Amino acid sequence: MVTELKITGEMTIGEIVTQYPETVETLMNFGVHCVGCDASPYEALEDGFRGHGMSDADIQDALVKLNEVVEKSDHSQTDSLDDAQVSVTAAAVSKIKEFIAQQHKKGLRITVHPGGCSGFKYGMTLEDTSSKDDIVIEQQGIQVFIDKTSMMKLNGASIDYVDSLQGAGFKISNPQAKASCGCGNSFR
Repeated sequence: MVTELKITGEMTIGEIVTQYPETVETLMNFGVHCVGCDASPYEALEDGFRGHGMSDADIQDALVKLNEVVEKSDHSQTDSLDDAQVSVTAAAVSKIKEFIAQQHKKGLRITVHPGGCSGFKYGMTLEDTSSKDDIVIEQQGIQVFIDKTSMMKLNGASIDYVDSLQGAGFKISNPQAKASCGCGNSFR
């Protein structure tokens, strides 16, 4: 049973997916696929639901379900990260070392944030330090910084660097991803 409503109908879809990314899949199951589109920062959740033909009773049921997802997540997910793992291939380590040396940084930050047509996107930046809530992966002389919320979506993933005729870049093979969009830029 939900004790406190963290998500209300007046909140924008953008606020909800930023503060509670674990709700993206539930929102999409209710037909709200605009979690990563340009309208999400401005459209209130109630308006989005009404735009998809939901009644007031349906909206209340959806709010209860979304808040249950948040409450369940608050109590379980970050506690299970003690054994979380992300592996980095030799090719990725080599490229990360190259980028770190060029930019005079200490490590690579990998994030998972709401966006794209499937719900989540990866982000990568070079940084000097980790934050106190980061999980730091040290492998073959490099550091990878991942915040706990992102690690919930990355646990078990493998980071590789691919250089082919089609292009070059980091590739994340993620067992937590249930599906990806047609263009391959986002996942859920």
